[in-house]
Amino acid sequence: MERLQAPEIDYGAVAPLLIVLGAACLSVLVEAFLPKAQRWASQVVLLLLTLAAAGVSLVLYGLAEDTPEQGVTTFSGHVSVDQPVVFLWGTLLMLGLASVLLIADRSVEPGGAFVPEGSAGGPAGGPGGGVQVTGRAAVAVMTREQASRFGMQTEVFPLTLFALGGMMVFVAANDLLTMFIALEVLSLPLYLMCGLARRRRLLSQEAAVKYFLLGAFASAFFLYGVALLYGYAGSVKLADIASATTATDRSDTLLYAGFGLLVVGLLFKGSVGPFHAWTPDVYQGAPTPVTAFMAACTKVAAFGGILRVLYGAFEGSSWEWEGVLWGVAIISMFVGAIVGLTQTDVKRMVAYSSVAHAGFLLVGVIALNPEGLSGTMFYLLAYGFTTVAVFGVISLVRNADGEATHLSQWAGLAKRSPVLAAVFTFLLLALAGLPMTSGFVGKFVVFAAAVEAGMTPLVVIALVASAIAAFFYLRVIVLMYFSEPAADGPAVSVPGAFTTMSITLGTAVTLALGVFPTPALEWAGAGAFIF
Repeated sequence: MERLQAPEIDYGAVAPLLIVLGAACLSVLVEAFLPKAQRWASQVVLLLLTLAAAGVSLVLYGLAEDTPEQGVTTFSGHVSVDQPVVFLWGTLLMLGLASVLLIADRSVEPGGAFVPEGSAGGPAGGPGGGVQVTGRAAVAVMTREQASRFGMQTEVFPLTLFALGGMMVFVAANDLLTMFIALEVLSLPLYLMCGLARRRRLLSQEAAVKYFLLGAFASAFFLYGVALLYGYAGSVKLADIASATTATDRSDTLLYAGFGLLVVGLLFKGSVGPFHAWTPDVYQGAPTPVTAFMAACTKVAAFGGILRVLYGAFEGSSWEWEGVLWGVAIISMFVGAIVGLTQTDVKRMVAYSSVAHAGFLLVGVIALNPEGLSGTMFYLLAYGFTTVAVFGVISLVRNADGEATHLSQWAGLAKRSPVLAAVFTFLLLALAGLPMTSGFVGKFVVFAAAVEAGMTPLVVIALVASAIAAFFYLRVIVLMYFSEPAADGPAVSVPGAFTTMSITLGTAVTLALGVFPTPALEWAGAGAFIF
């Protein structure tokens, strides 16, 4: 009888992943056994130490003399730790840190942005609590005294770590079943986190339900695609699927159907139009720190997975699907740019901006050359930090009901808070892709890679879409600087230390990558995927 062999594990290579997932389990124990009064501080310290330890282990692995230049495969070949994965893991950890700082802040919103402990899942009531009426539903608004008494629902911290761990597995997976498991590990915590808003509870819960239902459909598409590809190639490993596409006499029907369904699941997670229907509602309804985490980290994970799948399994058959993804990229760019012009809510506007940027990212993905790979990963790094800072700024403009996200409430903001308006202007210009910002460099390298791959018509279309999208960024800037503030307009909250650090980090990286992009570009282009 043949004995089962334990898989060989390169612990040095996967140490960052093991640290994050191990800390997620420890965070659950902290939540279960520590008294309520000690949970927030303990969870924040644990989370920051986890990200620091994972980052240090990643740096040490990269600098070690015995580290293979091309990378390693481990867990019986199911996980690869190569140069693109090291870059994506580093990006996820840095963006995770910036997002966690927003999540942990309890000064901008007294008690934190999440549903208070002791509210039993319902609105926080009690003496002195106001009531906000939305349609037929009454949602209670907490006072500072109630907020300090109830505190913050700290379950969000282990959920964040599990989601981050799932993202790290997703971009390193070498087979489609591992990718599916990682997809569920990163998605399920996000569904819960979207429904934890302290304010506008019904809107938040509606966003969570929409995200869950549409996410379940997308996961079903992904899994059905995996089944069809297994029927075609006899394996779910990316390398085996690639071999089957170049040397097989089987019917291509299973290949086309499986690829289509698989890509639908991936494009949904990346907010790529026309698979973006969840994005504006979820961005608007979720707690703003969670929106920042989703907009930055989930985008990195989704496009990291798309890059690995296309380069690993379908590069040899690109002539069969390239035209379809051209159409998807064009739809995404123009849906995001044109529909974004009609939005009156700042968070929904940024959501459609995300859809447009997903189309630009897809241009780099389709190029399927080394420049496209490095350019897309650089774009993800640049876009992630800018987006986290944008949502950090949005969380500071508030009225009695919480965040003031309607565009009319941002009129004359520069007169109330010139520093905040200047920071937001710089970030919007970065999203628009103006020079001296990371957004300009990101678009330049992606479009240059596409031109080199012979995709000049698609680049021209992308430039037109980018020009259209610039209008809704400029509209906000004009509104802040050239309109008079309303007498009863919103106030700008004084940011706490965590929010200040997050916005400063995002803004500084946006500027640094725009002025000195070479180190990041060299890091992104240091190597290729291995399978």
